[in-house]
Amino acid sequence: MRLVLVGPPGAGKGTQAAALSERLGVPHISTGDLFRDHVARGTPLGRDARRYLDSGALVPDHVTGGLVRERLAHSDARHGFLLDGFPRTVPQARELAAVLGATGSALDAVLEFTAPEDVVVARLLGRGRPDDTEDVIRRRQRVYEQQTAPLLAHYAAILLTVRAVGPVEDITERAMAALSEAERRAG
Repeated sequence: MRLVLVGPPGAGKGTQAAALSERLGVPHISTGDLFRDHVARGTPLGRDARRYLDSGALVPDHVTGGLVRERLAHSDARHGFLLDGFPRTVPQARELAAVLGATGSALDAVLEFTAPEDVVVARLLGRGRPDDTEDVIRRRQRVYEQQTAPLLAHYAAILLTVRAVGPVEDITERAMAALSEAERRAG
């Protein structure tokens, strides 16, 4: 299974990524983790990413794409993976398609986790982080919606929407059911 997870901040992508990775037997690949790992090891990609991160700028698509390309080349990702945090834009989606196409593969599905804004705001406020004010959280929700709408349209043919409200296990079961149904329809 080759999957991409998307959802607004607070929808529980990280939690679901860990659960689905274990259930599906594929690695969870988080771009945030990749950045931290490469920066900590001082790799050329990490040094390149750090220049942008230190200045507060967004890391350009070609750097993020390079990190993902390098990670997908590892043997544990040969038969599947779960991408969390990439792609975030249509150009990144095209880059991912090119990387996968070079190996003769493609994405199986994009799982979109959705929850009402008040639910994700309450979740994020509950984390107790000093930078998680309600105004900041709601602004991040707007940015997510603006940036992600074109991506969701791009992936419409393989997009599966999962309601991310309720106990973690219930959400995981909904995601597994959506994947099974999509596999059955495709099969």
